[in-house]
Amino acid sequence: MFSDLDAAIQDPILSLTSAYQQDTHSQKINLGIGVYRNELGQTPVLETVKVAEQHLFETQMTKAYVGLAGCEYFNEAMMDLVLGHNASRARAVAVQTPGASGALRLLADVIALATPSATVWLSDLSYVNHAPIMKAAGLRVAYYPYFDRTTMQVNEPAMLNAFAKLGKDDVLLLHGCCHNPTGADISFSAWKSVTDMAIKQGFLPLIDLAYQGFADGIEEDAAGVRYLAEHVPAYVIASSCSKNFGLYRERTGLAIIASETLPQSQLIKGRIIECARSTYTMPPDHGAAIVRFILENDALKTQWLSEVSTMRTRIKKVRSLLVNTMQETTGTADFDFINQHKGMFSVIGTTTQQIARLKNEFGIYLVEGGRINLAGLRESEVPYLALSLKAVFQ
Repeated sequence: MFSDLDAAIQDPILSLTSAYQQDTHSQKINLGIGVYRNELGQTPVLETVKVAEQHLFETQMTKAYVGLAGCEYFNEAMMDLVLGHNASRARAVAVQTPGASGALRLLADVIALATPSATVWLSDLSYVNHAPIMKAAGLRVAYYPYFDRTTMQVNEPAMLNAFAKLGKDDVLLLHGCCHNPTGADISFSAWKSVTDMAIKQGFLPLIDLAYQGFADGIEEDAAGVRYLAEHVPAYVIASSCSKNFGLYRERTGLAIIASETLPQSQLIKGRIIECARSTYTMPPDHGAAIVRFILENDALKTQWLSEVSTMRTRIKKVRSLLVNTMQETTGTADFDFINQHKGMFSVIGTTTQQIARLKNEFGIYLVEGGRINLAGLRESEVPYLALSLKAVFQ
């Protein structure tokens, strides 16, 4: 039965970790996989998460199923976090999912059910898993211009010009903040323009919000998303708790759906649950229970916001340190764009040959295309990274 089965294509990010672990360089840095690490190189369990887990340990009396849509209290708390007091909340519903990737897949499945001919438009560049998820659901994928490799910023005029050609069978995937992989975010003015176009042209905005709180703050990072949600007739959002709650392995995510009316949104939710029923059936509960407890407890939520701020501040500090060290090392300001990027990642413009040299000669691992995970870089590693980059860029 399986004799003609081809081998799987290796995951381009996870395979880096395996190679890194086997590397024998005395100094080596893994800038590939997108996890936050502190100065000790650890991905810590947040103190608020520990408190919530202790509470669950002491009070949780059952491990029975929660429900096909997950915990509805978690769903409501997360919609509050993402949307705030948005007018669209009156017609928005949500489903708990196994991470944001699970949310993306379920949203893709229901889009394919509703409009099999739909095209999902991704930014060039985009998150490595976006295209495979959409294609696996049977949707067509196309790309819009986004990252200018000369300025290392968003080419908003070219992007908006491409959006002007979209219609009712198109789905526009936008990164809510902290664009992965580039770190270059669109302006609030661009969010307004996208909103106007969606209203006029009828395309569906699909927003991937995986890093809320890692750019400028929980509220600030949702500003563009909330503006769009306030005005467009329909939108869908995939949200993640992996980064801002540090719950990577708990696979805690949310799919938000808002159509023109609440009954229509509920109908779509029912079809999403139907899709979930035929795959994993029930979402994992532990991470969602943690998040719900934190968000419903005012003192814990305040403490959690402080923990998110600490992570965000450290990432910004590492960015500035790398920029300054590169300037001292090379005598140029060629890497100043890193300070203008947001969140965990930046694309630094390395070629395939330079990436190979960084790995083979210096034990430095980054994703093909030149994405580096600033959130995984220790301050003590910055001088070595700067010298290594100087060597390959000369």
